[in-house]
Amino acid sequence: MRGRQRDALSPYKRASSKEYLDSNGKGDAATRLQSLGKEGAYPSWRRSLPHILVATISSLLLGYHLGVVNDTLESISTDLGFSGDTLAEGLVVSTCLGGAFVGSLFSGSIVDGFGRRRAFQLCALPMIVGASMSATTNSLEGMLLGRFLVGTGMGLGPPVAALYVSEVSPAYIRGTFGSFTQIATCLGLMGAFFIGIPAKETRGWWRVCFWVPVIPAAVLALCMELCAESPHWLFKKGRGADAEAVFEKLLGSSHVKAAVSELSKLDRGDEKDTVTFTELFHGRHFKVVFIGSALFALQQLSGINAVFYFSSAVFRRAGVPSDVANISVGIVNLSGSFVATILMDKLGRKVLLLGSFLGMAMSIGLQVSATMSFVSTTGALYLSVGGMLLFVLTFSLGAGPVPSLLLSEIFPNRIRAKAMAFCMAVHWVINFFVGLLFLRLLEQLGPQLLYTIFATFCLMACVFVKKNVLETKGKTLQEIEIALTPS
Repeated sequence: MRGRQRDALSPYKRASSKEYLDSNGKGDAATRLQSLGKEGAYPSWRRSLPHILVATISSLLLGYHLGVVNDTLESISTDLGFSGDTLAEGLVVSTCLGGAFVGSLFSGSIVDGFGRRRAFQLCALPMIVGASMSATTNSLEGMLLGRFLVGTGMGLGPPVAALYVSEVSPAYIRGTFGSFTQIATCLGLMGAFFIGIPAKETRGWWRVCFWVPVIPAAVLALCMELCAESPHWLFKKGRGADAEAVFEKLLGSSHVKAAVSELSKLDRGDEKDTVTFTELFHGRHFKVVFIGSALFALQQLSGINAVFYFSSAVFRRAGVPSDVANISVGIVNLSGSFVATILMDKLGRKVLLLGSFLGMAMSIGLQVSATMSFVSTTGALYLSVGGMLLFVLTFSLGAGPVPSLLLSEIFPNRIRAKAMAFCMAVHWVINFFVGLLFLRLLEQLGPQLLYTIFATFCLMACVFVKKNVLETKGKTLQEIEIALTPS
């Protein structure tokens, strides 16, 4: 009953994708955004766009720091005196993942306690300090400490960005804006690849690579002073007047009353209570937390990071230099993310997830077939390279951008920050172990069996999404909360 009353009041009421098309029915993103930006039934997307773009700097930094050691690790190990020590090299790569796990664990308390804007600034601080330490250090210990500090910022940034984007975006365009974080991550990865190219030829260039991300991190910290705080967080803290002022800034004065009405329809009685992590694992919130953590687990168990890791070797067998290989994978990943941005609010989250995981399973099938004895050498190379690029493309269409957006939508306002923190912690733990065990499993099981296991997880993800994931396209966060949370 409350859901039907809400439809009458909300400026974000659910509508079919046809209503978002221009009068000629072309439906391209630019035309769609122009038509929706006009004053009318929907708030202008232009008001919230600057705030979204500043927030996605955290995702840009995430991508950059994940890729910065890809081309620089060899020169780092030579200059710092641990060349040939595979354990030390592995620690330089993986220490930031340990920091990310720690950062994600504390992100819920930080976001709830200090707000979204301050959380972004706290995310930028260790990234500035850690990157500076890595750029100036002359020892392995200094590099590891710097990477760990950067990792804590990496762990804090993604859940805050997902929360902030979902809470300041109008519902009809929330999926598109949510995809910006994935695009920013891809741009960060590609930026790290391009900037790192001279590292093998120019002595000490790796220090420049670590100085570069200090600039966007400082921009993030400074620009957040000019950005709006999340109205959901303000309302949760009992600051209704401030929330109204932010809604006016983000949506326009004509939409403030309906937006506040949306928030008011949910019971505020328990909003001031402190949420503990134990509440996430029992009672009425267990289902959504289970869905969220399972989505992130299946995302990592699909083998995406292992495929990224193995991509250079696949390209080398085809005679392609590693620089070209990294850039090719980055371009495919970025292209798929742009397509996902257009389709997110047109096809919906669930359809993209199903198609993505199914496409990933089929792509792995091509790579497995390349290992068959009856396939020629040339055919095996085409199947390996083609299957890997198709895997990256299908991942970027759904399994990459959708989970973080979907989780920020399905979690109730009261537990949203801590639930996101827990799910991101699950993400980083599985990410770490997949990266740690991949080469050993590849050696013991062989590529055929190991990639078949990855494909099985992709198919399991299809079944899980089909049975458990609610389509959130075009719905307000309050409508989603009422639909998923038992009374």
